[in-house]
Amino acid sequence: MSERKGVITLHGNALTLVGNEPKIGEKAPDFTVLDNSLAAVQFSSFRGKICVLVSVPSLDTPVCDTEARRFNLEASALAPNVSILIISMDLPFAQKRWCAAAGISQVQTLSDHRDASFGMAYGVLIAELRLLARAVFVVDGNGIIRYIQLVPEIAKEPDYAAILEAVRKLT
Repeated sequence: MSERKGVITLHGNALTLVGNEPKIGEKAPDFTVLDNSLAAVQFSSFRGKICVLVSVPSLDTPVCDTEARRFNLEASALAPNVSILIISMDLPFAQKRWCAAAGISQVQTLSDHRDASFGMAYGVLIAELRLLARAVFVVDGNGIIRYIQLVPEIAKEPDYAAILEAVRKLT
C-alpha cells in the first residue's frame, strides 16, 4: 500500500494519502461504493459515459457543500453522456438527507464509508482522518483517466473552470 506524505494539507497541516495514485492516460481503477439506498454501485457500470469523479471529505462541511452544489448546477449544461459522481465517506443516510435538503438532483452522491474502495484505488484516502481528499478525476467513455486535480489545501475549492474545460474536450 502506497503512502504519500505532505501532498495535501488541512489548514496548513500536512496529511498522508493512502492508496494507489492513478495517472492521466491510465485505465481508471474500478471500485465499489454505496448509493443512497445502500445498494452497491460499481464504477464499471458507468462504462461508455464520461464520468467526473468528485472526491470530497464530507458533504456536511461548508466547502464540500458549496462544491457539490456548484457541480449540481454545472451538470445541467453538460452533455447527457456525462455523469458527475460525488464520493465521500459520509454514510448513505447522511448523503440522502443532504441531497434532499440541498435540492440536489443532477449529480449522484456515493458513499465510500464501507470499504474505502474508491479512496484506496485513487490514492485519496487520508490516513489521519479516514476521510477522502478533495480531488477530481475525469474519465472518458472508454474508462481512461483524462484529467486529475488534487486540491493541495482541502479547505479550498477546486478549479471548476479547468475541470469543466477537461469535460467539454471529451464531449
